[in-house]
Amino acid sequence: MAAPRALAAAAPAPGKAKLTHPGKAILAGDCVRQTVRSHGVLGLYRGLSSLLYGSIPKAAVRFGMFEFLSNHMRDAQGRLDSTRGLLCGLGAGVAEAVVVVCPMETVKVKFIHDQTSPNPKYKGFFHGVREIVREQGLKGTYQGLTATVLKQGSNQAIRFFVMTSLRNWYRGDNPNKPMNPLITGVFGAIAGAASVFGNTPLDVIKTRMQGLEAHKYRNTWDCGMQILRNEGLKAFYKGTVPRLGRVCADVAIVFIIYDEVVKLLNKVWPTD
Repeated sequence: MAAPRALAAAAPAPGKAKLTHPGKAILAGDCVRQTVRSHGVLGLYRGLSSLLYGSIPKAAVRFGMFEFLSNHMRDAQGRLDSTRGLLCGLGAGVAEAVVVVCPMETVKVKFIHDQTSPNPKYKGFFHGVREIVREQGLKGTYQGLTATVLKQGSNQAIRFFVMTSLRNWYRGDNPNKPMNPLITGVFGAIAGAASVFGNTPLDVIKTRMQGLEAHKYRNTWDCGMQILRNEGLKAFYKGTVPRLGRVCADVAIVFIIYDEVVKLLNKVWPTD
């Protein structure tokens, strides 16, 4: 079984694990303990295939678009300043939102809600996609497009702005100064943290717009206003702490791999 059962796995089976904080949100530690107790260590990797379906093309579109834009915006010395880095990141985020993220996130959120419902109807990733398209058409996989574009665009704009600024600071007057992967990882983690604090509210709105109860909202603005009116400002920062840990590690690893792959490709296919 693919993706969203990974979240359903956190729920304790009858007679097994009990919540450490009944009636409250499950903390990350509770989730890990219950998942390992019920499904073993491999239970932490349930849904990996579905994650790969989205992560690989998303990274390809993001960094491909960033390289395309940045190659046209560098100065005569090959340097990319922070402002142009932000614009390139914005373009990369919008591209990945339209091409990959919106349909994948819509499907993922629908799967999660389906698997936590009393009578799940999706039997697997491809079955779920077929059912969504059959019932709602292709537009059923593009719910919350505006919120996704805003979220991904601002996300990558922040990350690439911070990463470009830190790289320029580290390299000083030498744009070709090599960077140790450890330094790249630290800079990536900082960029990831900045993006979490900068756009978690948009992520909350995007998730609501793509859920099974998306019909409650007329549009992205209405969704945001309803959350503010009914749940208060704190609701826009739900899940910030667990997301912070995941995103910092994610962005650090992705930037390290990206930089090392670029170094390898430049050796195999030199462009100068």
